[in-house]
Amino acid sequence: THCVSGCVCPHNQVLDGKGGCIAAEDCPCVHNGNSYSPGESIRVGCNNCTCRNRKWHCSEEPCLETCSVYGDGHYTTFDGKRFDFEGDCEYVLVQNYCGQQGMNQGTFRVITENIPCGTTGTTCSKSIKVFLGNYELILSDGQSDVIQRTPGGKIPFQIRSMGIYLVVDTTVGLILMWDKKTSIFIKLSPSFQGHVCGLCGNYDGNGNNDFTTRSQSVVRNVLEFANSWKVSSSCPNANRTKDPCTANPYRKAWAQKQCSIITSEVFAKCHSQVEPNEYYQACVDDACACDTGGDCECFCTAVAAYAQACNELDICISWRTPSICPLFCDYYN
Repeated sequence: THCVSGCVCPHNQVLDGKGGCIAAEDCPCVHNGNSYSPGESIRVGCNNCTCRNRKWHCSEEPCLETCSVYGDGHYTTFDGKRFDFEGDCEYVLVQNYCGQQGMNQGTFRVITENIPCGTTGTTCSKSIKVFLGNYELILSDGQSDVIQRTPGGKIPFQIRSMGIYLVVDTTVGLILMWDKKTSIFIKLSPSFQGHVCGLCGNYDGNGNNDFTTRSQSVVRNVLEFANSWKVSSSCPNANRTKDPCTANPYRKAWAQKQCSIITSEVFAKCHSQVEPNEYYQACVDDACACDTGGDCECFCTAVAAYAQACNELDICISWRTPSICPLFCDYYN
């Protein structure tokens, strides 16, 4: 219906923003700048939200939050804080041996070993070590090895394949996904909120205090924070590395062209849900940095990280083609 007398709507109707009137219950809901009609549902975290009477009505399932590490030192904490860090050492990603509870009260620790993956000083995750009970799980060179440190006890995890990922399901509420290269996604149960520490942050819902050092100080400097989580004090502290595209200017145009797939129409339906520009910039940096071979692998890993973030919100993008990061489907099936 059209509005009357200078755009005043009849009783029980409201302006629709287009010069017309609609019933109040027919108004859309807005999420990330997009409008959704009554009855439409979206995924927010692990919950479904349905638009009704201009408001979102969401289920209230407790969600596992994710910490991700990929490519040339790109980190996103459980609380969503993003940072880049290049250090050539072993670092604690996440553990629940924190603060006053000391070294005897925790149940798990996840460590990443980083190595140089280009001439500009950038580093990539080479291997992952998971310490759980009497067991140590080592993920390296596309393989998984289990070490039992003392006899007895049931293995507290299961290992399975899911597409390109190797998935570790533990009995303590931790899930680890590894692409057998340089991407790691760690999912934690809400029961650990505020009880973990490491490069993945403290998981308390506030990204502003995620730079908490091993000594429990909240700092602003990425290097001070990340260097404090070295496993061995004999490792040298990392310093800020050169901008890879400045160091390798001949690779910049190629990197920008390749990585533009992230901001292109291919991922259009994800852009409003997962901000693409930071993933694009990380992709460009990685594509410039990987100048010792494997440049396509660095690019593919960076795009796959954005695709995985979209997939977490049930937005599945078919972005791989025979010419862009193809997978051998028969092998992975």
